[in-house]
Amino acid sequence: MLQQIKFPSGTVNYYFDSKVELLWELFATRQVVLITDKNVASLYPALFRGRNTIILQGGESSKDYSTVVSICNRLIEFESTRNTLLIGIGGGVITDITGFVASVYMRGVSFGFVPTSLLCMVDAAIGGKNGINLGLHKNMMGTISQPEFILYDTRFLKTLPDAEWSNGFAEIIKYGCIFDANLFEELRNSTLSAYRADSIALQSVIDRCVNWKNTTVQTDEHEKGIRKLLNFGHTAGHAIETLYKIPHGCAVGIGMLIACEISTAVTGLNPNTSWQLLLTLTQYNLPTQISIDVQNVMSILRSDKKRNKNTVDYIVLSAPGNAGIQPLPFNVIENALNIYESNN
Repeated sequence: MLQQIKFPSGTVNYYFDSKVELLWELFATRQVVLITDKNVASLYPALFRGRNTIILQGGESSKDYSTVVSICNRLIEFESTRNTLLIGIGGGVITDITGFVASVYMRGVSFGFVPTSLLCMVDAAIGGKNGINLGLHKNMMGTISQPEFILYDTRFLKTLPDAEWSNGFAEIIKYGCIFDANLFEELRNSTLSAYRADSIALQSVIDRCVNWKNTTVQTDEHEKGIRKLLNFGHTAGHAIETLYKIPHGCAVGIGMLIACEISTAVTGLNPNTSWQLLLTLTQYNLPTQISIDVQNVMSILRSDKKRNKNTVDYIVLSAPGNAGIQPLPFNVIENALNIYESNN
């Protein structure tokens, strides 16, 4: 099913409930270069056989400048031109890198995504953010450039490891927290195994998340206002992810708990919401506790992209489905981190 979504910088073709093989028909007359990782390439070798393919190591360690240079050199070897189409087939790391490379190679070539993880389907592939890490700082270098298309082929979820299902649901829970109280309630009353066993319910949740993110980005593509809400749980979460090398969804879940602790102090969020969130994360096999070095986390937060002079824009909740943006002094965040650490 084709759906076209218009953003200020361009239109994205969404191919829902499709198969990757559709792309070979759509782009039969264009040079296509596929970018994927070793995990996906080993699970689906037939998709890449006989096609120009760049295979990367999986994981965050690939999201750096040296990988970008390596890919660009391979594109030169393939004699790629400004008419070449790059297709990232993988999770969020692959889509981030593919979009970034496409934005800078020859000053910009077209690209598209085939997300293979749940997290990428509901969040990472959507919205036009493309980036790489700089040392300990996640996505410090990047662009906002929309893909030509995003194709959803749910066959990839059949080989998704259990931990990656949990990572994806961390972002789904995030949408419930910031936008959709009904979704938050639905998630509270269900389980990960229930969604895995019910493809219709799962597809409905994916569709809701895609719609929430697209609607937000259409309003604020370059993150001057409402798009910042999508960072709920990500500010402290990114720092924890970087320092302790835990998966993105796990870090976001912990980051959401810390954000609720802050919200209790600055918006009067009912502490029961934090407890409901903790129980919900547990139902989806996400960790809720990790021992952190508060000063190391604060060191990264003080150079966060969302930092102003003496504050950082933080996403806080007034209630499930009701989020806001507040510039917070660093001592408020540090205090919440200390409370979180003391409770572990």
